[in-house]
This record gives sequence, C-alpha cells and structure tokens, in this order.
Amino acid sequence: MQKLLLLGDEAIAQGAIDAGISAVYAYPGTPSTEITEYIQASKDAAEKKIKSQWSANEKTAMETAIGMSYAGKKSLVCMKHVGLNVAADPFINSAVTGANGGLVVLSADDPSMHSSQNEQDSRFYGKFALIPVMEPSNQQEAYDMTRYAFILSEKYGTPVLIRVTTRLAHSRAGVIRTEALAQNEMKLPSDTQQFVLLPAIARRQYKTLLSKQEKFEEDAAHSGFNKLIDGKDKSVGIVACGIAYNYLLENYEGGKVPHPTLKVGQYPIPARMAGKLYEMVDEVLVLEEGYPIFEELLRGYLNKGKTVRGRMDGSVPRDGELNPNIVGRALGLPVSEGFEIPSVLKGRPPQLCQGCSHTDSFTALNEALQPYSRGRVLSDIGCYTLSALPPLQSINSCVDMGASITMAIGAADAGLFPVVAAIGDSTFTHSGITGLLDAVNQKAPITVLLNDNATTGMTGGQDSSAFEKVDDIVRGVGVEEAHIRIITPLRRNHEENVKVFQEELEYKGVSVIIARRECIQTLARRMKLKALEKRQETTMV
Repeated sequence: MQKLLLLGDEAIAQGAIDAGISAVYAYPGTPSTEITEYIQASKDAAEKKIKSQWSANEKTAMETAIGMSYAGKKSLVCMKHVGLNVAADPFINSAVTGANGGLVVLSADDPSMHSSQNEQDSRFYGKFALIPVMEPSNQQEAYDMTRYAFILSEKYGTPVLIRVTTRLAHSRAGVIRTEALAQNEMKLPSDTQQFVLLPAIARRQYKTLLSKQEKFEEDAAHSGFNKLIDGKDKSVGIVACGIAYNYLLENYEGGKVPHPTLKVGQYPIPARMAGKLYEMVDEVLVLEEGYPIFEELLRGYLNKGKTVRGRMDGSVPRDGELNPNIVGRALGLPVSEGFEIPSVLKGRPPQLCQGCSHTDSFTALNEALQPYSRGRVLSDIGCYTLSALPPLQSINSCVDMGASITMAIGAADAGLFPVVAAIGDSTFTHSGITGLLDAVNQKAPITVLLNDNATTGMTGGQDSSAFEKVDDIVRGVGVEEAHIRIITPLRRNHEENVKVFQEELEYKGVSVIIARRECIQTLARRMKLKALEKRQETTMV
C-alpha cells in the first residue's frame, strides 16, 4: 500500500482516481483548484483516460457531472463555496433526480475569507438538498472519505457532498492509498424518467429522496466516520466537526482528550450519538468551522437545561477560522500566543504583479475618468480586483462573478453616466456574457473594460474558456462593431489608450474596450518552457 505526502486537495484527487472516476469537472477557485490540477497532472489518470478539463463555470461543471452520472459512470465536480451558489440550481435538483453513476460534489470553504467574499458554510447546502455530507478531519480521511463517498452515492443512488476548509485543503500529511476500484461501464438509468423533473415525476422522486433520510442517518451512525469517544472528565463533552477534531487533539499531550468527545465526519447529524454525549456530561462545547450548524441543531434536539457552548454564545469566535489556541481557550487551557509582532512590521497588502497588463489598463482608465466624479467603475472578481487598492484605487465594487456589467446597467438606469464595468476574460465567459446581452437588449449607456490576459490568472493560470473567443462572443451578443475597441495595455500606448477610453465614455450606448495582453506570469512560464525545449533539442543534436 503506497504512502504519499499530499495536500488535502491532492488526497481528495487521488481518492477520486482510486474510486474509479471517469471524469472531473470544475471551475478554478481557491481553495479547491489543486484537486483538478492534480488529476490533470496525474500519469495514473492519463492512463485511465479520466476526463479533466476546466468548465466555463460551476453550473456547467455540475450539469456535465450529472450527465456523466446519467450515463452510469462516476464523476467528481469541484468548486469553492461561493461557486456552489452558482451551481445551486442543478446541485439541489440532482438530489431529486438522484444519481445513476457515482456523483460526488466537492465544495472547499474559506473561513476567514483568505480569498473569498464571504464565510459561507457548505454544510447548509447539503442539509438543504437532503443529501449525505462528508467532512474530513485530516488528509487520510480526505482520501478515505472520497472513496467512500462514491460507494455511498451508488449504494443509495444519491449525490454526496464533501466539504473541506482552507487549512485542510492546503496542508500536507502522509496518506496511505488502498487498492484502486475500476471505472464503471456505461449504463443508462433503468428508470427512463428518473432525470425528467416534470412536476408529476419530481413529486415522486422527492418522495423517494425523503424515504432515504433514515438510511442516510443510519449510515452516518455506522460508517466509522462519526465516533463517540469516552473520557474520564465529564464536566464537559466536546463535539468536534471535521478539522476541529485535529485542533482539539493538539491541545493535549499525545492527543489524549480527557473529556467525552463526539468526532463528527459524516452528516446527517448523528442525533443518537449526540444524545448519548449530552447525557454523559455537565455541559457541551461544540467546535465546528463555519456556521454554528451542529450547535443550533444540538440546542434544538437536546433543550433539556444543560449548557451548550460554541459560536453562538461567544465561547468560540463567531467568525474566522478555528485554531488550536481558540479551542484551548474555550476549554480553559493555557495557550501559547508566541511573540508579539513588532510595530515596525506592517501588513503587506496584495499587489498586481510587476508588469501586469491590468496596471496599464487601469492607469489609462483613471486618466480618462479624471473630469468626472469618483465612484464610476463597477468591477468583478479576478486579479484586477486588486486595482481597488493603492496606488491605482480604480474600482468601486466586487460582489460576485459577472456582477460588474449588470451592476453597471442598474447604475446607468439610476442616472449615472458615464459608468464603467471592468471584467476579465475568464469571468466574462463564467457569467458576464448574459449581462452583456442584457446591456445590448436594453441599449444601456455603459462602457465595458474587458481585461483579456488569456488565462484564469487569479487562481494560478488555468486555461480560460474565453481564449481566442472574446471578440467573436462580443460581436455575437450584438455589440456594434464600431464600439468594439481593442487596445494593447502597455506604457508606450498610454496616450492612445486614454483617447480610446475618452471616446467610448462619451458614447451613450454599449461599448466594449478589450484590453489584450498575455498574463505576465503565464508568459514567463511559456518562455521558460520554450527555452527548455530548445536546450533539449540542441542536446539531442
């Protein structure tokens, strides 16, 4: 049995390969990106001809995975927590259609918002959809749970959600592989109407989903991923969900926790285990990353007078990640805070890369906007969002993928003119095209700055669905040819680019300025690879 040193994300990827998947579908989003990248780089996956290509967005990824499941094969679909919002429609409905081949959805949450807009907890989506949820506490469990999730999915004919958080996704540990399972042969559903969610069929399918709930609970109680561990000190009982269990162990020498502990790794909530813990102890402390989901349910299940502590009463901070010190303080244990950071050291905000094309684009836009009041640039999610910070301070919004164009339409409807929408090429194909179509249909007086750096730059340079397609898409949506302007964002072109912005800002209709220059990072990698190939050719000669 091979042992590998893997990130949590990589353990999930390897677990999926060894579970016999035929495809992974995803849109890059930290902290989930490395799962798909690992599969794309895996020789094992290549030999097994596992399909792995970035989708245009999370919704299309989810729907494609459902299609693979429909045809009887196992598929993994990966996204970050806010991406699950984008995929919510097919995700929720997939619980009603059920699965034919194994269907596992991976959502990577980002408590403390290291690279996200919110601290959303994906366990709510699993509860909302009424499907099983797995939450690993370490990298080995990430591997084991992924394999198990596919078995569970096919056992009950249901999608399964795996929820991880940033620290688990991006930390390494040893992982022992087990024997790989074979890929499924193609097999269409025995019920030819299973995936047809007309109301009459959907009502029948929903009753089927409801009938599985007791089985899901029984499986959670007996799978081994939920454990009630006794302890001598009954003054407090601890519920530790996912990675919070690791933080708990770090507070005690040898990981020997003296209190009764309910380790939770699989949902629905193991109600009977929780009830046993409650009866054993004087009070309960709940440790969970994200929202107080278990804590709220525990208070509801067991409102019999004993104290239940956690995020809701301030025993654990309501926001941000957990860590061993937070857990230690909640238990009244001494904690080591480390050295105080000297005041001479200041926080260093993220910046655009030296030589980034976005810097030149926004420098030109800033100058063109000087005659107008500030607050006219509605932006989007990508590297260019950093233009909100000094020294550029160009943009005034960042809400969700694709919101720049539609927000600009709304602001224009309110009377703001000129108004600019700033969006990237990958974000444009993710969810900006429909907004531009609205703008064209409404003849909205907006200027769109479409930053085309030929990659999905913010998450590491993955392929962009928009590569070499942006111009045709913009034309196809209906933007007038005279107001599709292409500029090269370089310092030497500054005056020319400013003039283009000035002209289009005055146009009372839809204009799109495509600022096209390859990402400085992907260019460097491409040139390095080219030089390496040239050296190899020379050596061979």
